[in-house]
Amino acid sequence: MEEKTPSTQTYAALLASIKERIQSAQVRAAVAVNQELVLLYWRIGKEILARQSAEGWGKNIIPRLAKDLAAQFPEMKGLSPRNLGYMKAFAEAWPEESILQQAVAKLPWGHNVRLLDHVKDPEERLWYARAANENGWSRNMLVLHIEGKLFQRQGKAVTNFQRTLPSPQSDLAQQLLKDPYNFDFLTLSKDAHERELEAGLVEHIRKFLLELGVGFSFVGSQYPLEIAGEDYRLDLLFYHLKLRCFIVIDLKGGAFKPEYTGKMNFYLAAVDDMLKHPTDQPSIGLILCRTKKELVVEYALRGTTTPMGISEFTHLEKLPDEFKGSLPTIEEIEAELGTEEEQKP
Repeated sequence: MEEKTPSTQTYAALLASIKERIQSAQVRAAVAVNQELVLLYWRIGKEILARQSAEGWGKNIIPRLAKDLAAQFPEMKGLSPRNLGYMKAFAEAWPEESILQQAVAKLPWGHNVRLLDHVKDPEERLWYARAANENGWSRNMLVLHIEGKLFQRQGKAVTNFQRTLPSPQSDLAQQLLKDPYNFDFLTLSKDAHERELEAGLVEHIRKFLLELGVGFSFVGSQYPLEIAGEDYRLDLLFYHLKLRCFIVIDLKGGAFKPEYTGKMNFYLAAVDDMLKHPTDQPSIGLILCRTKKELVVEYALRGTTTPMGISEFTHLEKLPDEFKGSLPTIEEIEAELGTEEEQKP
């Protein structure tokens, strides 16, 4: 019986399927190996702690242990005195193995070291560990969010979601919004208008999306809506992939005013009528202001019927022109540093 030669299309499908299986297995194996390594480090740290406590040993035991372990396992990395110290701190930070297994052991060791270095509060440290797992943050991304105080800002916007959205959509939406938003990738004057802020955010759309968080998809700026023969424009329009809804962002260069909620209510009603798909969730509004007074915001939201939140934003302040000439240039600073180096003995 003559053997058939597979067509290019069917062979490509077979090859792609096998490649996907191999890659999936490789990922699972890497995750399993990482988890075992992290658990090993935790158990080593726990044993060091227990021995030091029972025997009254001091810090000198760690360098001695590192030397002997390196002699016994010369091919194994990670047994330096510094890393053994991290193992001990790791065991101190996570005394319960159940919590360790749920979130922390799934993170690479480098992530856990950064958490030990940068986050001292146990609750905050666990929050970052879970968020890093859920969102697949790299080590640098984790540090960036820690330095940006994401834990203190996430879910802190003043909203009416509990009243205007069904559960669990209301809880998901609440956790989605921050207060304040950090736009330190922008340098603007105190008197910058909304259009300048909008232009800067669109110009740095990648950094803006990073600050907004996972799931935001950019639809457009100055998005046009024609209503009853008149033209209206939305400052920024997004679609959120997890919430399955449009998100309208209105930018305000000054303090929050109660009338802003009326305008947003109008925009959200129009978006729900003109853009929302029948399977989409209700659209959400986010009003970003330079400052706000909590009580004014609460009163303004009390009578609204569409879901919206109000947050502040921060950015770097542009130096006034009259001060620019009085500061040294980069070249002058470098020249001064060079002179100091030459004078050193």
